[in-house]
Amino acid sequence: MNHRERILAAIRRQPVDRIPTDIWATSEVTSKLYAYFNVSSPQALYDALDIDGIPDVSPRYVGPPRRRDPDAGYWENEWGMGYRSQVYETGAYDEQVVYPLADAETIADLDAYRWPSPDWYDYSVIPAAAAEWPGRAIMCGYTAPQYFHLQLRGQENMLMDPLLRPDFTAHLLRRLSDFFAEYHRRCFEAGRGIIDITQVTDDWGAQRGLLVSPRIFDRFYREPTQRAIDLAKSYGLIVFHHDDGDMRPLLPRLVEMGIHVLNPIQWRCGDWDLADLKARYGERICFHGGVDNQATLPFGSPEDVRREVRWLLDTLGCDGTGFIIAPCHNLQAVSPIANILALYDEAHRRSYR
Repeated sequence: MNHRERILAAIRRQPVDRIPTDIWATSEVTSKLYAYFNVSSPQALYDALDIDGIPDVSPRYVGPPRRRDPDAGYWENEWGMGYRSQVYETGAYDEQVVYPLADAETIADLDAYRWPSPDWYDYSVIPAAAAEWPGRAIMCGYTAPQYFHLQLRGQENMLMDPLLRPDFTAHLLRRLSDFFAEYHRRCFEAGRGIIDITQVTDDWGAQRGLLVSPRIFDRFYREPTQRAIDLAKSYGLIVFHHDDGDMRPLLPRLVEMGIHVLNPIQWRCGDWDLADLKARYGERICFHGGVDNQATLPFGSPEDVRREVRWLLDTLGCDGTGFIIAPCHNLQAVSPIANILALYDEAHRRSYR
């Protein structure tokens, strides 16, 4: 099987010759891997590690100029969300410092905000971007109502808005959903027959339990999430759902709503029984991720990583399909190269021919 065939077969829970692999990593890790393999492109790195992968493509931004202050390490995106580069011992991260609707109080304030327009993007570049990844499954699009609510309003406001400002919250999410729908419709039209997968995602889990109650999800977030899932399915696309932390109480809803892939399976957040997870949902969804980023990859030994990979293959991949093994979020700079190599080497040792 080639890389694309293997990924799509696993998602469809069809037989595969081996469990497919994927990688998410910070720029520091990517640079270290480039140096280790003496390569200079993501495609070459995927080949060096024999990673199947799901490369992501997107339209090109052509809208109004976005604020940049390189001297201060500050930049804004088209939403007016402001970020500043924060350097830590192990790497630099762009931390959000400006939430453009943090002080909004009324629906009129929301309507006065300069919402991005789907016209601000050049969708014609999508086919060429996908062509740079021959033989691989292509992802395009990112719908995340709760996450954008957070980025517009800030964490505390996002959590309190549904309780204190229900009409305000519903209006904000409606405006977000309208943008997502038209933006992604244009992406999917431009990539028709080329795009395989799209993200409809949000981070509902904390280290233990949910950030919001299922009741709040149902009242405010379920409709925009379902709208995005339905749009993706109308184009025949696979719905990839990224959801950090212990999000299990929402999983029955999300499966019912029609997600196809669940990522990242952060099983150290809460008390996950992966064999039970596979038994309950393995005939309806594919699992993606699983290799722990909180302890095993950064602080374990290569043999610890190999042992965990074998355990994941024996649980989430026990039937020889329905699983794409990868780190359960971005590999961080504290993870030794030897551990990263062990992950993929051990995954490739298990054949299903």
